[in-house]
Order: sequence, then structure tokens, then C-alpha cells
Amino acid sequence: MKIADVRIDPSVLEKHDPEWAFALMASPQSLGTILTIVAEDGTMGYGYGSAMPHYGATQESVAATLERFKKLLVGKDPRKISGILDQLDHNVLDNNQAKAAVDMALHDLQARRFGVPICELFGGPCVTEFASLRILPIKTPEKMAANARKLVNEGVRHLKIKVHGNVEEDVACVAAVREEVGKDIHLTIDANQSYTVKNAITAINRMTPFNIELAEQPVPANDLYGLKKVTDSVSIPVEADEAAYSLDQVALIVRERAADAVSLKIAKLGGLRKTWAAAKICEAGGLKYRMGAHSGPRLLAAHGSQLAAALPGIWYSSELTEFEGLIGDPWEGLKLVGGVLHVTDAPGCGVTPKADSTLPRPKK
Repeated sequence: MKIADVRIDPSVLEKHDPEWAFALMASPQSLGTILTIVAEDGTMGYGYGSAMPHYGATQESVAATLERFKKLLVGKDPRKISGILDQLDHNVLDNNQAKAAVDMALHDLQARRFGVPICELFGGPCVTEFASLRILPIKTPEKMAANARKLVNEGVRHLKIKVHGNVEEDVACVAAVREEVGKDIHLTIDANQSYTVKNAITAINRMTPFNIELAEQPVPANDLYGLKKVTDSVSIPVEADEAAYSLDQVALIVRERAADAVSLKIAKLGGLRKTWAAAKICEAGGLKYRMGAHSGPRLLAAHGSQLAAALPGIWYSSELTEFEGLIGDPWEGLKLVGGVLHVTDAPGCGVTPKADSTLPRPKK
């Protein structure tokens, strides 16, 4: 069995909200690269390389790295996943997003060959349903409250409020959202590194009366000492996201107790296998973990939900439904009903390109 072909396609999806923004940048589009690996028997596997500029991965750099990987993949045995991924790590030191696309596509291909969902390659499902957690992008308090109301009316019970480092404005946004949605909706915040240590402590403590359940990456990713200072100074769990960008960083956060929890992302960490390993590092060290924002089409969310299904230690709602905010998603197969994502038991990651898509489709 050999890899016969590798296809690389750009993915550009507009967001329903053209003014979508978070602390680091405006983000009116979801950009990425779709990788299709075709075995000589015709079996296909799909992966997604996320463009994540704040991690140094643009759409162009991901596509260029995948073009380089293509030469290494054709002719290889797709069943030898570990060996292939190890070679890619030695060939390219960075661009976890491109490596993640290869990892996803290889696991998808393998699972489709076996006729099983990917989660069975990781021990089988522990959980088959996930409550949707949706993101509220940065806006005025009034607009954020209105967006929160819209999502709650659609059945969403968990919301993440994006904040941007101005204590007064951020507290006002949290207060407005809480007043609008009432006491029964779960709220978290995400500063995307935008606070100083002192301002993070001040802001989180002022937000605590509004029953915030989690504060994500309050300070710069390279300031683990500051992250630990915030963690030790507030009463709610603090989560590392941008700071947890590799397995060694996850291990360091666990060792130093720099945070209470870690946000796991397949694209950030370099694939399903490394994300699985990061979860096990957290478990061994006694830190909480969950699946963070898998922002992109249903293809990315499908892979995220398959891995999440096989991780019994996820402690909080995962972010696997941001595809709901995109226009023209070419993938189908995920079932979201009343704010709950149902993990599919279809072969592979569980999604396929729609009939009207120009993407390659599996042969029936």
C-alpha cells in the first residue's frame, strides 16, 4: 500500500460577521489549506492546515510547507503514520499547522480503510455529545450582549467573551453579557495575551462576581512567570493557550503549575497524536485540559470531536462548533442540534465534501 497522490487546496470561508475580531487581529475570514491524501487503492484521507498568523503560520506558509511535504509523502506507506510524522518533524522544525494537516489526513485515511471512526484508533469513544461553546468577538458591550442573546436563543449554553486588555471596557462587556443572558449560562473570557500581569489580576477579580468560570491566556505567551502569578492570584481557573504551543511547553506549564488548565488544539500542537500526548501529560501532572477553539470548517471540527470523544479527562465544554459562523462550508456530516454537537460514527473523521464542492470526493 502506497500513497499515490497528494492534493493541496486553499480554503477561504467568509464569516457571517465581517467585523469579527479578537485582541490580536481582525478576522473576517477563516483561512486554511485542505490536504487530501490518496492511497493507491483509491481511499482518501482529509486534513486541514489552519492559517494561524499569531502562531506564525499564514495560509501561504502552510501551503508552501505542504508542497514540500508532498514530495516526501508520495510513495510512502500511509499505514506507517508514526514514521512519516517523525520524518516530517526532522525535515521541518516548525509549522505545526502543516504537520497537523498531514497527521489528520493519514489518520482519516487509515480509519476509512478500516471502516471505523478515527476515535477508535485512540481507544474508542468515551463521550458522544459535546455542548457547544461559541465565541463572542470583541464589540461594544451592547453588541456583545445582543450577540450573546442570539446564540442563547439558538440553544447555546456556553459562551466565551473575547476581551482586549482594557480593564474598564472588558469588565463592562462581561457585565452586559451576564445581564442579558441571566445566571444559568456558562461564561468564560479569553484575553489572547492582552493584559499585563497586574491588569489581568485586577480584571479577573472584578469579573468574578459575574460568575466567570475560566480565564484563558491573560498574559503574553512567553511570560510563564506572569501566567503563574495570575493563576496564583485569582479564584477561578486560568487556562494556557498560546503559551501551550508544543509538547515541551505543555510539560513546562504542568511542571511549573503556571496554569490550572491547558487549551488543546490539533493545529497548534501538530496533529492528533501530539494533542493526545499533550492530554496525557496534563493527566499525569494533574492539570485540567479541554479542546480549545478549532476555528475553521467542519473538517477541522470533525477531527477535533473525534479526538475529544476518546479523551475521558476533558473537564469543560470544548470549542468545536465555530463552523456555525462561516458561510459556504463545503463539508457535511456533523450533526449539531439544540446547541449539542453529536459525534458521528461514520468512517474516518465523519465528514465528506458536499456534492457541489470542487474538492475530491471518495468513490462509493
